[in-house]
Amino acid sequence: MRLSHYFLPILRETPKEAEIVSHRLMLRAGMVRQQAAGIYSWLPLGQRVLAKIEQIVREEQDRAGAIEILMPTIQPADLWRESGRYDDYGKEMLRISDRHERDYLFGPTNEEMVHDIFRAYVNSYRSLPLNLYHIQWKFRDEVRPRFGVMRGREFLMKDAYSFDLDEASARAAYDKMFVAYMRTFSRMGLTAIPMRAETGPIGGDLSHEFVVLAETGESGVYCDSAILDQPVPGEDVDYDADLRPLIAPWMSYYAATEDVHEVERFEREVPPERQRDTRGIEVGQIFYFGTKYSEPMRTMVSGPDGVERPVHGGSYGIGVSRLVGAIIEASHDEAGIIWPDSVAPFEVGLINLKVGDPAVDAAASGLYNSLTKAGITVLYDDLDQRAGAKFATMDLIGLPWQVIVGPRGLEKGEVEIKRRATGRRETLGLDAVMGRLGA
Repeated sequence: MRLSHYFLPILRETPKEAEIVSHRLMLRAGMVRQQAAGIYSWLPLGQRVLAKIEQIVREEQDRAGAIEILMPTIQPADLWRESGRYDDYGKEMLRISDRHERDYLFGPTNEEMVHDIFRAYVNSYRSLPLNLYHIQWKFRDEVRPRFGVMRGREFLMKDAYSFDLDEASARAAYDKMFVAYMRTFSRMGLTAIPMRAETGPIGGDLSHEFVVLAETGESGVYCDSAILDQPVPGEDVDYDADLRPLIAPWMSYYAATEDVHEVERFEREVPPERQRDTRGIEVGQIFYFGTKYSEPMRTMVSGPDGVERPVHGGSYGIGVSRLVGAIIEASHDEAGIIWPDSVAPFEVGLINLKVGDPAVDAAASGLYNSLTKAGITVLYDDLDQRAGAKFATMDLIGLPWQVIVGPRGLEKGEVEIKRRATGRRETLGLDAVMGRLGA
């Protein structure tokens, strides 16, 4: 993509309303625009990152055996009345009525609707286990939306819902999502810690939050620092096997959010030098809630004995749009964002230092065409601007590689390459660039 043909509204000044790093950098880098409190438009650069994150989430859900569907954002209130949550949920739920005065709501989550889908088509244990997920926009009317996309009112979420015959099978489904989440966040360059957590309005008696440590996090967290060194399962993980041996090491270390923190246990079990008392960003949460929804909503299947019974369920959420902010909080410097390769909006930022110079234009355009044909995504800065402004823009938007083409280097047949994460620069011959970038 040529920058002269792209929409990238860079801000040189930091907006006053931005309180944390990710919010400041997302606004300055032209990734989002605030339309109302906690509601954002995603501009081209931000949308590309969002799509990359969404795809990683989708791939790991599919790998774990979940099946993608798509449910609407607007839900009939009667489903929530069936489960008993319509009146219990509180003011965070946006309630609306249509022209016929029928009650609806903008879904903050989808347990009721997915149970309605399941009970319409499934009536036998032979169709189990089943895990359905979708990636959809949600709305929760936060009292005080803040921190940009980290705590917005409208947000993109992956939510999955498992259905099983009994508790043992449901806990096996929970384990699959536990492993899938560890792999998902690792692929994005994040170290996410699974922590015991409250179940809140979702319900149930088992839940883990996946938390990225950051001083700007909304929750207090306590953990044994040794948990940070645990290896994440690889691509060859067998989701049909018993996953408890893989999960056990994570469970063996103390890690809890402030809601369930036990001071005496923490001090007893964790050596002082490994005690971490900090803050964290929740990027996902999983729940096992048994028959909380299936009993009131009559979500039943017949078992091997022919007797009907309520299914056991779980739900599993990942904050897709929140992850954009979390990654920036974990990976930035004073100059701007440092995107991990897997979620970067473009892989390469190509900088033409002297637009209008025939030799420089030809070399830069040649590299742009060659890299693009090789399947490498490139943002080509072909604007007639000062070199300092070009470098500042590329550092701000944080693409993993910068390729700098200027007249001095070209006299020797060379260009400069910079790795954004380390700042390391190297000079290469024009014919060596493709190989260096893995094309």
